[in-house]
Amino acid sequence: MSKLPNVGTTIFTVMSKLANEMGAINLSQGFPNFPVDERLVEILKTVADENYHQYMPMGGAPELLQAISSSIKNSYNRDTHPYNEVLVTAGATQGIFTTILALVDKGDEVIILDPSYDCYEPAIILAGGIPKRIPLAADYTPNWQLIAESTNNKTAMIITNNPHNPSGRVWKESDMLALERLMAKYPQLLLLSDEVYEYISFENKHISINTRKDIIDRSIIVSSFGKTFHITGWKMGYLVAPENILKEIKKVHQFNVFSVN
Repeated sequence: MSKLPNVGTTIFTVMSKLANEMGAINLSQGFPNFPVDERLVEILKTVADENYHQYMPMGGAPELLQAISSSIKNSYNRDTHPYNEVLVTAGATQGIFTTILALVDKGDEVIILDPSYDCYEPAIILAGGIPKRIPLAADYTPNWQLIAESTNNKTAMIITNNPHNPSGRVWKESDMLALERLMAKYPQLLLLSDEVYEYISFENKHISINTRKDIIDRSIIVSSFGKTFHITGWKMGYLVAPENILKEIKKVHQFNVFSVN
């Protein structure tokens, strides 16, 4: 019996294969068509000759955790404890999957705003949760009236994606205020904020949940080195969350990948 009877091969795999076969431009996956920064390649070459080939600490290399914490401070003026509030993951997808498995219980409802990344729903189903898919408005902004009507005391989590994939839409201050009002009304509600494109915005500045003090204690933020540094094949990302929440995520992470390569 299949746990995911309605899931086949991910659309990213299907479309990438077709693009290769047809010699077409591949718009199905979020990766760049220009080379990796030469400085990263040189660092990789240097480190390969050093003693970095055994298990890292479960939460991530201490130097990397400290650097991430410093980056969050520089970008968002948020103070984070590098060892208790930051977790290095094997890409953002593993961070999302592990978070949902750790925090969603059987029968919990989870709101997804469509169109959305296709990894959200399978993780919810495997956790025993109930996905509630809410369409975005025609301009890809959140329909807060519809979201509010779909939220109740059984709603355990809302998953947001800002900047949005695939539209590129970034949220406005009014959207953030609407989200904060929703979470204030439902104290059990957690936020999983997918911000993998946080450093790829142009006309309007991205507003990160890292800056929202009213809801930060109930938020898990997902970031991606792959997107930020255009090294998607390296499959590295990280989570930022309060210690009490990250503690539960780490319980699953240690048996999911233990540590990132």
